Amino acid sequence: MEMHYSRELPVAGTWDVLVCGAGPTGIAAAVTAARQGYGVLLLERYGAVGGNLTLGNVSPVMGGVAPGTFAEEVDRLLEAPDGATGIDPERAKIELTQLLHREGVTFRLQTPVFDVLKDGGAVIGVVASTQQGPTAFLGRRVIDCTGDGLVAALAGAEVMMGREGDGRVQPMSLMYLIDGVDPESTLVCRHETDYTVMEDGREYLALCEQAAADGRLPENVTIVRLYPTGRPGERMVNATQENGLNPLSGADLEAAEISLRNQIRQVNQFLRTEIKGFEHIRTRVSASTMGIRESRRIRGRAIVEDADVAEGRTFPDVVVHRAGFCFDIHNPAGGGQAEPIEVARSAQAHDIPMGCLQPAGVENLIVAGRCISGTHRAHSSYRVMNICMAMGQAAGMMAASSLDAGTPVSEIQVADVQRRLTEAGCRLFD
Repeated sequence: MEMHYSRELPVAGTWDVLVCGAGPTGIAAAVTAARQGYGVLLLERYGAVGGNLTLGNVSPVMGGVAPGTFAEEVDRLLEAPDGATGIDPERAKIELTQLLHREGVTFRLQTPVFDVLKDGGAVIGVVASTQQGPTAFLGRRVIDCTGDGLVAALAGAEVMMGREGDGRVQPMSLMYLIDGVDPESTLVCRHETDYTVMEDGREYLALCEQAAADGRLPENVTIVRLYPTGRPGERMVNATQENGLNPLSGADLEAAEISLRNQIRQVNQFLRTEIKGFEHIRTRVSASTMGIRESRRIRGRAIVEDADVAEGRTFPDVVVHRAGFCFDIHNPAGGGQAEPIEVARSAQAHDIPMGCLQPAGVENLIVAGRCISGTHRAHSSYRVMNICMAMGQAAGMMAASSLDAGTPVSEIQVADVQRRLTEAGCRLFD
């Protein structure tokens, strides 16, 4: 079936840098390019900026990078307490919106991208849905911060997805916040080794595993993580888990939404029934969008390999230095982690080279965030927000360098990008 747009596409305008996706990565890219003196348009499919940090309720902002990146600025802006596990997503929506406004970034909300415009092998813009119908937005350089690598995939970039062997991806989740916890309760659980003996002598992690086995919790919810927020009576809950579905399939997303919303009810009932001090909890707010840990990865001019993370490798073309987090592979085929904790913790702080942000075979396009070029296992370590914000900052500098030099994205000089990042305060070398 051959289909055409019902009318000629209107053109909203042309910007120096067009950034798609206003999560933490896209905000970092947009603000960075604007500070380099370029006109920037940021397109976002939802009705607020911040992505998983706001709409996804993922207030544990994880991962480490070398000092001086945009991630530190966001931490200060949002006054992140306790290792950034208590960021208020509602306040973050306001602060991040104001940040974009102060820096002169034009942004359009509720404007999902669904097609790309190309001139030969180069991306020159995107087509997005607006209240005026399909509309073209043109950019001299385009940065894909959609998380799912949508722009790059539509442009014909080579896509990798899932783990080697069966193609399974990490499970989807819905984060949510509860209140009504007894202020005297000290129970928190941040990870799979947070062993805690409760007042009644039971060990909390063992209780979760047994409850998943006997039906008090969903089968794959073998751990109910409870993060402190810094506010009495509150916990951020990371527990719900839907395995075996494709995050790029509309039908699978529907099935996951139904299941995960119901899992929230089951998890809360478990907490009320089994945990002293949680008898009167309620869901105060839940994520407005599912947390997608893994979908497309775009093959670039370089690739972050398993060994790069395992051995903490450095590279002369580094644009993100000392990206540090564990191999955090939420089991694609069951509950808990896919690897033993001692293996997961073997990951070392490593560099991300510039070529991983340059899609192979597609010109004028840069990718940043969890969709960059890397293996399934390496991706599990660099996909977290602090590292993704550093990638976004690097992508913004790459766009500016390309425009200043008048060279295609494939011919960006890494020394110039590194100079710009260093002048902005980023440490790239030890």
